[in-house]
Amino acid sequence: MAGSQGGWTGGALTAGSFWKPKYAARAVFHPAWIPESIDPGVEQLKKFRLIAGTVAAIGVYTFVEGGFAFDEMLENMLTASVVLLFITPLTVGIMLFVWRRHGSVSELKPSLFNSLKLLLLFVGTIVLTVVLLQSAGGAGFFILLLGPIVLWLIGFVARGAWHVGANFFGTAGVHRCLPPLLATVTAWLMAVPDLLTGDLHGLGLAMGVLFILGAPVTVTGIALLEMRRLEQRYGIRLAAHPSTQLRFTPQPPPMPPNAPPTPPGTPYVPPQGNPYGPPPGNPYGPGTGQPYPPANPYGPPAGNPYNQGNPYGPPPSGNPYGS
Repeated sequence: MAGSQGGWTGGALTAGSFWKPKYAARAVFHPAWIPESIDPGVEQLKKFRLIAGTVAAIGVYTFVEGGFAFDEMLENMLTASVVLLFITPLTVGIMLFVWRRHGSVSELKPSLFNSLKLLLLFVGTIVLTVVLLQSAGGAGFFILLLGPIVLWLIGFVARGAWHVGANFFGTAGVHRCLPPLLATVTAWLMAVPDLLTGDLHGLGLAMGVLFILGAPVTVTGIALLEMRRLEQRYGIRLAAHPSTQLRFTPQPPPMPPNAPPTPPGTPYVPPQGNPYGPPPGNPYGPGTGQPYPPANPYGPPAGNPYNQGNPYGPPPSGNPYGS
């Protein structure tokens, strides 16, 4: 986000913006080291995947039953935190084992460590929010103090969930196919326990299976489209080593081969000379020599072809018709 907006200055969290949860959440859960999307189409797919994943985390049955089960939502938030805390490192570890066959993974340690910090911070914030919400009912007088804190945390967690759902704790900095993969695995792990235990939350068998599996199936379909688009347009494949995706990063177009490099800060100077003027030299002037003979071509010849004297006078030897 460029520029400033209500205290937000493009990644810098000021004192004024700290009290606004959406700005604080963006500064914490979408830091500058997370790469931006390389394709607008992929960014749109992320939004649809995020919506479907949110429905899977909260529970479709909450809306189907006609009411918002607040306690059920808190329980799902804690369950999602536990799933994220264990399944994210496990999935990334499996992919590291695959990638190490094609190259070194030691160069990925800084990005992995940054992603792990975001994961722990997000899970810790969720746990803190749930604990404060559950204890707010018996806080008595302290509710006046806990109330604003809890409300701020709810906004902070909700906005933070939007960011980590899109970039999945910055794992796109490790490999751009990791966020859709992790979203798919997490969505299925949130739904499968309900199917295995038969807990359809008051819905019939058909409706329960439909609504419980609807969200993970949707997340999986969108994630596959996202990874397919990355592979077709940029050559980024999940099984390929992350270092191979660097050459598919869009680069500025090269300069023409005949144009010499221009030093930075050099002003543009148009070509010298009049492009519309005549070429050097007078194209209509005389050449190196006279193209015509030195004598007048329209005058009398150099000598008299008839006689050496006056052509109209008497002949030199007298009258040719003499007596």
